Amino acid sequence: MIGLDLSPALPFVDEGSYFPGWRDSPEDARALWAMVESASVDDSHFAVSSLLQDTEIRRHFRQHRDCGDLFPGGAGRMRVCEIGQRAMGLSPTSCFNLVGAAQVGKSSLTGMRVLHRLAGRIPVWPFDPLPKDGPAIVEIYTTIAARAGGIRKGLSKMRDGTALDMALAGLGSASHKPLARYDDHATDAILTAAWLRANAQRRALWSPAAMTPHIARTEGWTFGVS
Repeated sequence: MIGLDLSPALPFVDEGSYFPGWRDSPEDARALWAMVESASVDDSHFAVSSLLQDTEIRRHFRQHRDCGDLFPGGAGRMRVCEIGQRAMGLSPTSCFNLVGAAQVGKSSLTGMRVLHRLAGRIPVWPFDPLPKDGPAIVEIYTTIAARAGGIRKGLSKMRDGTALDMALAGLGSASHKPLARYDDHATDAILTAAWLRANAQRRALWSPAAMTPHIARTEGWTFGVS
């Protein structure tokens, strides 16, 4: 399993469209990825600057000093699985919000370009069927792994080896090989990889009750959200 800490699609179900009122709005996630790639193909390093300058598309996003007139305000639009994250006590942010330290919109749009390039090479759950063997990409939320490892809400960032080993032990994993440098990005990655390994065989996580075929095709789902 390859875990990506980003949203592979924008909210769709709440409005019946990624970009309501726009006749060229994509109809599913793969079409969305293709649109993001096409609009940003001249941007290096998988950036999406050109996309966000589009006259119609920018209306839906909150950017620095530029809040689109179709951004609903507040937390912004949410996917169905993000509503499920809230029910779990997590704090998701809308992909249409591109402002602030907690925003995930920019990395998600960049990730869509990457996923478009990987089409036919590595399956992406739940948009593709799971392979009998070999790699598969899933969306992750690192705080889910932190909670499972016994880290309390508000203390999910680990910045030393001792804290990481305690969380790994909570998942039934062995201690890690010491790192040359510790930061919360590295420790999040190690702990979440351990959590994925420990939970990959839980069938219920691959078939969440709220994930309909339509949601799986348009919005995707975060692995670990019930």
